[in-house]
Amino acid sequence: MNEPALDILFAAPHPDDLEIGCGGTIALLTRQGYRVGMVHLTNGEPTPRGTAETRLAEARAAAEVLGVKVCEILPLTNRELMDTPTARYALATVLRRYRPRILVGLAGRTVAASPDHYQAQLLTEAARFYSQLTKWDDRFDATVPHRVDHLVYRPVPLAAETLHFPARFVVDITSTIDVKIEAIRCYASQFDGPRWERLQHHVFSMAGTEGLRCGYTYGELYALPRPLGTKDMITLLSPWEVPPPMDPPQT
Repeated sequence: MNEPALDILFAAPHPDDLEIGCGGTIALLTRQGYRVGMVHLTNGEPTPRGTAETRLAEARAAAEVLGVKVCEILPLTNRELMDTPTARYALATVLRRYRPRILVGLAGRTVAASPDHYQAQLLTEAARFYSQLTKWDDRFDATVPHRVDHLVYRPVPLAAETLHFPARFVVDITSTIDVKIEAIRCYASQFDGPRWERLQHHVFSMAGTEGLRCGYTYGELYALPRPLGTKDMITLLSPWEVPPPMDPPQT
């Protein structure tokens, strides 16, 4: 039996990746009434700080804070995540079950951190393609094919290379930055004391930098593997919110 369709699905390798990278956007979309899902490709364990049970509870708590309709953790292996056919089938099955119109995944190699991040990018790209394939339903738990209209990247800010995309855009998360912080804070096993202070500084700094480029106090930058199309140029180009220098001071 098919589940109610999602408008958008976010996928990343570990619990806390989506909250750190996309939490403001996820919270904004749920607030706007869209059906949003999150998929963690692994449970993130083992780590020096957590357990599988702890990470599951933290992921559920964060999903509740963000207000998503679906939050799943796939049984793929942390530290050994690879873009393999089996992993592609697993994520594509989720896409076929929830039928999102938009899929969001991470982009970029994190050579000083987990190689799972880049493998997740390759896996997400491949799963989007696999999701639409016909005459292969036995590989996807008997779900029917589904075409995902749009693949969107969340570039990793500290990736090894400067990535170039045909199009980029910034989501204004000024109204949800506090929700993003609250969701990340759910992962107390991973971030406490100085680790939390450093991460919080990083999150606010990146959101401030990415937002500033479009006139927002806080933002999250996303990218597309193709040009951004529109049938309404005026709606696409929303008002520029940076006050011009010729405006008189407000009293």
